[in-house]
Parts: sequence; C-alpha cells; structure tokens
Amino acid sequence: MAAIQKTITPIDNSVYVERPYNSPAEIAAVLKDAAKAQVEWRRTSIAERARILNKAVDEFLKGKDKHAEEITRQMGRPISQSPFEMRGFEERARFMINLAPEALADVSFTDKPGFTRVLHREPLGVVFIVAPWNYPYLTSVNGVVPALMAGNSVVLKHSAQTPLCAEDFQQAFDAAGLPKGLFQHLVLTHDATAKVIAAPEVAYVNFTGSVAGGHAVQQAALGKFMGMGLELGGKDPAYVRADANLAHAIENLVDGAMFNSGQCCCAIERIYVHESLYDKFVDGFVDLTKKYKLGNPLDTATNLGPMVRTSAAEFVRGQVADAVKHGAKALIDTKLFPADKPGTPYVAPQVLVNVDHSMSVMSEESFGPVIGIMKVKGDDEAVKLMNDSKYGLTAALWTSDEIAARKIGNELETGTVFMNRCDYLDPALAWVGVKDSGRGATLSRVGYEMLTRPKSFHFRTQI
Repeated sequence: MAAIQKTITPIDNSVYVERPYNSPAEIAAVLKDAAKAQVEWRRTSIAERARILNKAVDEFLKGKDKHAEEITRQMGRPISQSPFEMRGFEERARFMINLAPEALADVSFTDKPGFTRVLHREPLGVVFIVAPWNYPYLTSVNGVVPALMAGNSVVLKHSAQTPLCAEDFQQAFDAAGLPKGLFQHLVLTHDATAKVIAAPEVAYVNFTGSVAGGHAVQQAALGKFMGMGLELGGKDPAYVRADANLAHAIENLVDGAMFNSGQCCCAIERIYVHESLYDKFVDGFVDLTKKYKLGNPLDTATNLGPMVRTSAAEFVRGQVADAVKHGAKALIDTKLFPADKPGTPYVAPQVLVNVDHSMSVMSEESFGPVIGIMKVKGDDEAVKLMNDSKYGLTAALWTSDEIAARKIGNELETGTVFMNRCDYLDPALAWVGVKDSGRGATLSRVGYEMLTRPKSFHFRTQI
C-alpha cells in the first residue's frame, strides 16, 4: 500500500485531505512526459501560449469561491481574507502573460553593416516548482505562469499543507486545453523531492521555503549545472521617520505584521520608530492590535485565524516568553483573546517593547503575529539596525520625504524597499532577496530572464 500524505487543518486539527505519495515509476513517467511535451511547446508562438494561459486563468477564476474556502480549511487564513488571493493571482498571471511578448522578444543590433546580430531568449526545459502553504496560489503563480509563457514545461510539488492548490491548477490548465504533459503535479516526500531536483530532465528549480530547505535544494543539485531560484526566510524591518503620517503608519504596519497571522515571507517583524513619535506610535499600534478577533477562520467576523500548526504557535509563544525573560515588556494581555490556548494553533497577537537584537524575536524569523518595536534617534541608527540581520527580503519606510527614502533605501541590504506601504508584490518589479533570504528572482522581465537562457546569433550576411 502506498504511503499517504495527510493534511491536518489547523481549524480543529482534523485530517482534511489525504493523498498517496507518487511512486518512483510515476515520478519517472511525469518527468519523461514533461520533457517530451516541452519540445513542441517551445515552438509554439507566444501569442498562442498567451491565449491558452489566459483561458486557464478564466477557468481557474470560475472556482474562486471554492479555492478561497480551500485555503482557509487547509492553512487557517480567515475566510474574510482568503478571496484577496484570488485577486492577486489574476493580477500577477495577467501581467506576466501580457509582459511576455516584450520580455521574450529578440534584441537586434543593426550598427554593423553586413552583419545580422540578434540576442534571443530560449526556454530552459523542465521547470520544477516547490511551493509553500502560506500564500499557496500567489507563490506558485509567480513561477508557473511565466515558466509556461517562456516555453518551458512545469512540474509542481505543492506543500503537504495545501495539496488541493496543485490540483486546482491542473484542472484549470486541462480545461483550457494546455497540451498534455506541459503542466503536471506530484505528491512527494522530501527524499523524492531531492531526487526530482537531481533528475537529468529538470533544468531549473524554483523553491520557496525555509533557509534549511534552500540549503537542501542546493545540496540536491550539486551533481549538475542548473539554475535555481530560492525565496527563503525574512525578518523584514520597518522604520517610521519623524516626518511620517502617524495614523497611516500605524494602520499599515499593524496589518503588515498581523495579516495571515504574520505568516508571510515579507511580513513586518521588527519596527524602529523615531523617538519623537515612539510613544504615540506604540499606543496606537497596541490599541489597533487589541481590536483583532482571534477565532475560527470560517467565521466571517474573524480577522486573525490560527497559525498553520501547533508547533508554529508554540515557537512564537516561546519567542515571546524568552524576550520577556530577558527584559522585554509584553503590551497585549492575552486574556483579551479567549481563543488563545497553549497547545493549540490559536495564539494571540503580541506587541513587545524594551527589546534588542540579542533577543530571538528581533533576529530570528517569527512567522507569527508578534512584533518588537524599538526607539531610534534618526536615520543612521535605523539603517544600522535594519541591516543588522542575516536576512534581506524587504524593508519599509514611513516618511513624507521621497528623496530621503531613496537615500536610506540605497543603504539598505534588501531586495525591495517600500515607502509608505509594505507586504506587497508588484508584478512589474523583481521579487528578490539578498543574504539568507535567497537568490534569483521572480516576476517582472527579470523573472523571464531567470526562466530562459540567452542565445546569440552572429551572421555575416555580406561576403
């Protein structure tokens, strides 16, 4: 009997989905079919690829209400918030489809008479995507749609927490008439995942997950020369300058820290506030955080659901307890959130002050609804503290001075700098991390460069 992958819903810790792991023979057949299908697909015009993929997006959106509820049941995001992922899915998919003709177009150089010189981009082959559970459609669409538009075939391995997302992709592509073999999904163990990465058919791997997972991907690929994109951990900072719009900063940063129970690679996890605004900022941040309702995510009144699993919630509780032990002050009385119960995935939001970088909550990824806030004297101190991290995915600045924001941003060791917003991916811009937040990029025309290889044509036309 085949081993079974079980998805435990954090709503009540019951089994929600069961799927058998694919056998070695099934995996081999999928990779063979993917490689075969890609040979013909690479010859298909970009216009025809766009037609099919736009139809697939249409097919997917027909089931958007079902998909949104599945997100809630699989990983616990409140049902009132899950539909936004459908909108984000469409935005990114349509943008990357529409960008493809420009991003993949040949570049010709005509300044040398008697020569035709062309820089061409061609697909890599089979792209293997390993997707996470926290934004299961958004993170996977970043790779799936552009990989197919670039002329590759795709094999998707989704998180064990969100297996239905891969099936929803498959149904949409099949309904749209995508040729057989171009998109397939697998249910894999960690060992089987490593073997797929090492398989000769796979030309590129796109992985979103932990730093440890990123190292495992690199290790699996050691025996071959292949490209990879790794989006890993984050400890994303925010800085509220003296000239910030205080009310706007508070509202946006509470949302940036607590949305999806803080389970976002680019969630705000540490905040530095100019001393002139510090007290008012902390008071406002605490007051707004207290208004959240923690509870069953299927209740439309809930805006803070459980974390994905009990162990994740216990990690956050442990970070808070350790910080308090070493001098931090917790400003939220957890009794305000009756659903918070140790030994369950339901954990109250927490705001900590009197923190410093010796504490895990200010240095190690929390991935939960907890935030540490520190007072700073000015830009130089803020930049120093923001860069004092092994991660570098995003950093957010709240200020009315765009010139100052650009100057500060130039000093920050991060992939994206926001001003007066946070926790958002613009598909026109490259999504990229530095340091332990990974390497490579998705989205934008840069994302297409990752999924193709350059080929140069240098013809002498006059002899």
